[in-house]
Amino acid sequence: MKLIKLLAGAAIAVGLATSATAQDKTKVGFVYVGPVGDGGWTYEHDQGRLAVVEEFSDQVETVFVENVAEGPDAERVITQMALDGADLIFTTSFGFMDPTINVAQKFPDVKFEHATGYKRAENVSTYSARFYEGRAVQGHIAGKMTESNIIGYIGSYPIPEVIRGINSAYLHAKKVNPDVEFKIVWVYTWFDPQKEADAAKTLIDQGADVVLQHTDSTAPQAAAQEAGGVITFGQASDMAQYAPMPRVSSIIDNWAPYYVDRTRAVIDGTWESVDTWDGIDTGMVEIGEITDAVPADVQEEALGMIEAMRAGEYHPFTGPINKQDGSVWLAEGEVADDGTLAGMNFYIDGLKGEIPQ
Repeated sequence: MKLIKLLAGAAIAVGLATSATAQDKTKVGFVYVGPVGDGGWTYEHDQGRLAVVEEFSDQVETVFVENVAEGPDAERVITQMALDGADLIFTTSFGFMDPTINVAQKFPDVKFEHATGYKRAENVSTYSARFYEGRAVQGHIAGKMTESNIIGYIGSYPIPEVIRGINSAYLHAKKVNPDVEFKIVWVYTWFDPQKEADAAKTLIDQGADVVLQHTDSTAPQAAAQEAGGVITFGQASDMAQYAPMPRVSSIIDNWAPYYVDRTRAVIDGTWESVDTWDGIDTGMVEIGEITDAVPADVQEEALGMIEAMRAGEYHPFTGPINKQDGSVWLAEGEVADDGTLAGMNFYIDGLKGEIPQ
């Protein structure tokens, strides 16, 4: 009888210990707009999730849902994640902004982190990267390497993040090649390989021998490779499988350090709502290897620009810069403020066409 009681007591103790261990784990959720295998945006966010797992091991449990449409479906997914006990939820696309805010109001004890948005609350932080710094480097290389003087740009949605990138790339291409012209195709999607490939082919048919993209798949790289003689840049991830041509460099979104830091803050009980907008200087924006397809002098110039931005000695939006309508935006030596950049809804002088509404 005593043995039975001892065994029963031990079983209860083990059960309680197991339960306590499970409760002690911090549950971290990730909501993705695309598939983790997209080779671009969502892939890099998931690399950040894996960094959290590697850093904290059995202190955390991570969950994710991929291919979540922006809008009502996102609110459903985020809500379910909170109901399932998530302590911290990263929502990783601009269109998840309002759903994140809505769910956060219903779950005040859950911490939320929204990527690329601007709406915050006591339990909602925002974070983004200064992608326009990488676009400046791409624009410089593109302007130097184009032979047709036509550079194609695949835009996802006409939001400030994308408009900033177009302006930055054009400004720096134009600095080194006054004859350059940008052609822009809007696809109204973040991830749709067929639409992205069709957009790339359209731009190439219009004479573009350089194609930049603000979409998430490698389809434009494949289209350029098939066409031959067209230069591309990896978007959000290295896309190095297309190096050394057509992909001659890339913008890499390195979310891992941020995800580790914010998870640690929840574990430590030090999490606070903040707005983070980091770039090359902190390593949130990285520039992938510039391949030997780029002439040595252009490589050197691009690397010099990267180091100047890293050191805080150069800002891509430094005047004089006029708006598309010819009005002065930035005077000689004036640097754009973050508020204007965050809400950028205009093209700079020289870009043709109108921003879709």
